[in-house]
Amino acid sequence: MFRKLYDWVFALARSKHATPALAVVSFAESSFFPIPPDVMLAPMVLARPDRAYFYAAVCTLASVLGGILGYFIGFHLAGVGEWLLHLAGHAGGQAEFQHWFDRWGLWVILIKGLTPIPYKLVTIASGLAHFSFPIFVAASIATRGARFFIEAWVLKTWGPAMLAVVEKRLALWGTLFVVVLVGAIVAVRFL
Repeated sequence: MFRKLYDWVFALARSKHATPALAVVSFAESSFFPIPPDVMLAPMVLARPDRAYFYAAVCTLASVLGGILGYFIGFHLAGVGEWLLHLAGHAGGQAEFQHWFDRWGLWVILIKGLTPIPYKLVTIASGLAHFSFPIFVAASIATRGARFFIEAWVLKTWGPAMLAVVEKRLALWGTLFVVVLVGAIVAVRFL
């Protein structure tokens, strides 16, 4: 099962549709989609390490633009924003995020933008909290850019060696990935 999925992702990463697909996933994840762009970025960098920083730039730009959509959903469509937060497991999210923004402000965006916490939570909550839009955009560029460029650098630098190990023990790594993913989802729901 993991081998077929692995082969499909790598085939897509090498296809002519890879870059547009990466941009769409990055854009959508920042405002409403549940799958992070890393699932596209990593295999694309591994398949084409010479384009690692180009892919990171595409991811960053699309993520920031999607984040702007998320911000406007929270700012202008509060009901939709609250519903999306509810779907993501944060039913009372507006009050919680408002408290975070009142207490830590910019740091909420900078820290949460680097973590695997779905960025749409930050973008929608920023709009709901009426956080400063120019500061939101600047922080989004900084934090998303740092995340994707660091990921691209790590994969470009150590990716081929990591790829050989992953391919050798694909079932083990796939199982570990699923366990970590489920653990992260459970942790996010209870935090």
